[in-house]
Amino acid sequence: MHDRLQRLKARFMELETEIQNPDLVRDPARYKDTMREHAYLSNLMEEYGNYVKIEEGIRETRALAQETDDHDLREMAKEELRELELALPASEERLKFLLIPPDPMEEKNIIMEIRGGTGGEEAALFAADLYRMYVRYAETKGWKYEVLSSNETGLGGYKEITFSISGKYVYGSLRYESGVHRVQRVPATEASGRIHTSAVTVAVLPEAEETEITIRQEDLRIDVMRAGGPGGQCVNTTDSAVRLTHLPTGLVVICQDEKSQIKNKAKAMRVLRTRLFELEEDKKNAERAANRKSQVGSGDRSERIRTYNFPQNRLTDHRINLTLYKLDLVMQGDIGELVEALAMSAREEQLKAQAG
Repeated sequence: MHDRLQRLKARFMELETEIQNPDLVRDPARYKDTMREHAYLSNLMEEYGNYVKIEEGIRETRALAQETDDHDLREMAKEELRELELALPASEERLKFLLIPPDPMEEKNIIMEIRGGTGGEEAALFAADLYRMYVRYAETKGWKYEVLSSNETGLGGYKEITFSISGKYVYGSLRYESGVHRVQRVPATEASGRIHTSAVTVAVLPEAEETEITIRQEDLRIDVMRAGGPGGQCVNTTDSAVRLTHLPTGLVVICQDEKSQIKNKAKAMRVLRTRLFELEEDKKNAERAANRKSQVGSGDRSERIRTYNFPQNRLTDHRINLTLYKLDLVMQGDIGELVEALAMSAREEQLKAQAG
């Protein structure tokens, strides 16, 4: 670990010089990467400095305890030595965590897709509940959100809803929400009071920037049509809905929520660009995806990750064996404890992988 930290210290000194170069700001991509790396190494070097200081303190205090003839001074030195020896492994653990380089993807905004699965109307209603849960969490974090497309049912549920969330560290916070969310509750439509089990699928995609994915016009088929749904001012009156088909991959995106065909096309392009970005990332990062699979989840939409049991007010995340008895609060957006536990579990797995 010491050798690696010394190499990173040398790199940090290089970056300290580099960020003083006025030419750096003329290259936005290089500037962004340089500042990100500098911020990461700055935090790491601060803890490394603390670690070295504790090591030096241990050596000096141990020597003082051995050499002094003053009884009181020797006892004080021994007490200080005990405190320093406790502080050293804690600092070492913090260093190990900081040595895991941040994933640049974690800073990205996201596009989240929620689809009702097994359970019909009850699944659609729970999809709407999950959408509200994520929106409320986003509001507590000061993030912005925007619905890109939705397919609403007559009872207020969603067969599917796609929306974006933008802000600081959004993907890093919500990346582990991908998968199958299972709900156990008595549906509002159930007269006999029986508990039903339904499922909803969530996909969390890091949103691609325009510069990251190029979509050629000749690779697109654009169809316009009249919007459909349970009602609304423009439903079935104007050709505002847009369907994009990406011919090389067969990906299809439909957006119909806006009254404007231009706005629907712009939203559909954001979703298509993000799905194409996901395909590219899957190809480039097959090894990283395999590592994630051994951690808290692969992000696979078919993986059952969580159960929401309403009669017992219980939520269980099956990947990290975490059970919380505050489902009512969770559904109001109080998911911070879940988010932090999943992130911590992922980092612990990364530490194990590094040690191995």
